[in-house]
Amino acid sequence: MTETRISRWYFGGIASCAAACCTHPLDLIKVHLQTQQEVKMRMTGMAMQVVRSDGVLALYNGLSASLCRQMTYSMTRFAIYETVRDKISSQNQGPMPFYQKILLAAFGGLTGGFIGTPADMVNVRMQNDVKLPPELRRNYAHALDGLARVWKEGENKKIRLQKNLTHFGIWRAVHFMFSSQGGCATVLCQPMDVVKTRLMNSKGEYRGVIHCLSDTGKLGPKAFYKGLVPAGIRLIPHTVLTFIFLEQLRLYFGIRVVTST
Repeated sequence: MTETRISRWYFGGIASCAAACCTHPLDLIKVHLQTQQEVKMRMTGMAMQVVRSDGVLALYNGLSASLCRQMTYSMTRFAIYETVRDKISSQNQGPMPFYQKILLAAFGGLTGGFIGTPADMVNVRMQNDVKLPPELRRNYAHALDGLARVWKEGENKKIRLQKNLTHFGIWRAVHFMFSSQGGCATVLCQPMDVVKTRLMNSKGEYRGVIHCLSDTGKLGPKAFYKGLVPAGIRLIPHTVLTFIFLEQLRLYFGIRVVTST
């Protein structure tokens, strides 16, 4: 008799939350760099400015929204991918073919992106708030407060968000497929990540994805790679930590499966 353990459907979300707690400051600096109209500061300078103006804890602004994003986006994509993969593998008595894993990852990423975009938008806004003058800050108390206020106050923005959900969802699917490649994923995803951040942080100045693309393009090609360094530094440990936490959860709390040998 051989005993193995498989993940529970929610382990991916928990593992991603644990990883996000470790890498959140880098994500915050990335957002600050991406929302600069012109390149005025680099990663170190931006981090020092945040700490000087609002203290060390300001590096964790928006953490509740980041965790909310992980519990929607990451939990959904991991739940879909791992649950379906394990079920098919058990039925076929062997691993899934590679092309099926790619298609499943794309579907999981697309679905997770669609569900996780509202929390992602609140996360971007909360992270960027400390950079704004006090009179322009949104001052969301936490992630749920941000979601509720977007629903109540941003009717037009909500409509634009719904139109752009598919674009973000598709890009999340691509991001999920490339996530294990670390630096390669960062370079490939960075231009659309910049556009996504600027759209989510906007106060109505962009009509949609194409308008944001063209407006960002006026600043030159480098504008699409703002925040590349902290994004790369964050993505690699975030991915590694996520799978380390996921593996430990599976080993100690996973579902026991006993097979005869």
